[in-house]
Amino acid sequence: MQQRSLGGTRVSAIGLGGMPMSIEGRPDEDRSIRTIHAALDAGITLIDTADAYHRDAGEVGHNEVLIAKALKSYGSDASGVLVATKGGAQRPGDGSWTLNGHPDYLKDAAKASLQRLGGDAIGLYQYHRPDPDVPYEDSIGALKDLLDEGVIRMAGISNATVHQIRKANEILDGGLASVQNQFSPAFRSSQDELDYCGENGIAFLPWSPLGGIKKAGDLGENFAPFQDVANRHGVSPHQVCLAWELALAPTVIPIPGSSRPESIQDSAQATELELSSEEIEVLSRTE
Repeated sequence: MQQRSLGGTRVSAIGLGGMPMSIEGRPDEDRSIRTIHAALDAGITLIDTADAYHRDAGEVGHNEVLIAKALKSYGSDASGVLVATKGGAQRPGDGSWTLNGHPDYLKDAAKASLQRLGGDAIGLYQYHRPDPDVPYEDSIGALKDLLDEGVIRMAGISNATVHQIRKANEILDGGLASVQNQFSPAFRSSQDELDYCGENGIAFLPWSPLGGIKKAGDLGENFAPFQDVANRHGVSPHQVCLAWELALAPTVIPIPGSSRPESIQDSAQATELELSSEEIEVLSRTE
């Protein structure tokens, strides 16, 4: 499995997004654990989660607990796996999302996530989404405090603009490890952020890199050039999509969500797919 740098830590160039295993329509626990184990078997060493990845009220941290259980039950050494979690978004249990970027809340949420995940510190903790009611500087300041306290080893941000990336990196004394924004063939408004991260050595983690839970299955149908390239290479259009994203910058690490072993195993193979410069150019023009 090809590797890339995330805050100075080497991780697999493809990560596993855990959200589909815990929200609406989630599979049973056995299949979810088999999916996580399949990712580890394929060489994936980055797993993304959040305390808000749950379905019902009263089960905050469902996905974190699931991942911790899967890592503990894995038959081989999983100590090299980096688990990245997030705080600052909440789900009341009715399918909606709310925001809370208050520093005290973020600190308490991080410590609760650490308790669910286990270990001495969270490998990567990311501010989930800016709260318009709280100064951004205050929220990022909480991440710096968590770093100083040793609760987290690396800090990142999610759903951020270039201005917010600059501001966060400044507050963190140049130590911003990652930016997690939505990016896919169907959603390219984070291209500027992707480019900025590539130019400044910050890991860029595209979420929903295949278009999202409901649209990933139709990727080849909705974006014909991806299917054409896939047919040429004898692979899935999903592999082509991930390989294309990897080619956009050396700091890109896509984190496709998955709830089936077969799908994450297919995604993991994208790191071995070499696209020509002409193919990359065609796919970059496809909308």
